[in-house]
Amino acid sequence: MADSEGSLAPRGPVRVLHALRWSLNGLRQCWRLESSFRLEVYLFVVLAPLGAWLGASGVERALLIGSLLLVLGIEVLNSALEAVVDRWGPEWNELAGRAKDMGSAAVFLLMLNVLLVWGMILIPRWLPA
Repeated sequence: MADSEGSLAPRGPVRVLHALRWSLNGLRQCWRLESSFRLEVYLFVVLAPLGAWLGASGVERALLIGSLLLVLGIEVLNSALEAVVDRWGPEWNELAGRAKDMGSAAVFLLMLNVLLVWGMILIPRWLPA
C-alpha cells in the first residue's frame, strides 16, 4: 500500500515484513494459477545457472540472468492485469481484450529481449573473427 498523509500503514521493519509477505503471496498466487508463469520459472531454473556459467564477467552474468528476471516480473504484472480485467466482468469487451493483448505483448517483447541479450553476448564467441 502506498504511504499517504495520515496513513495507518506500518512503518519501519514491520512494514518491510508485511511487504515481503504480500509479495510472496503474489508469487504463490502466480505459481498456483498461471501456467505460463510456471513455465517461465522452469526456464529460469535451467537458464539462470547456465547464464552464470557462460557469462565472462559480472556484467555479462547480470545481463543474462537479469533479462530472465525481467520476463518473470512482467509476467506477474500481466497476470495482475488479467485478474483485474476478469474481475470487472466475464463478458467480452474490446477494451478488456486490448488490455490483455497488450499485457501479453509486453511479455513477448521481453522474451525477444532475452534472445537479443543472450545472442549478442554468446554468438560472437562462437563465430570466427
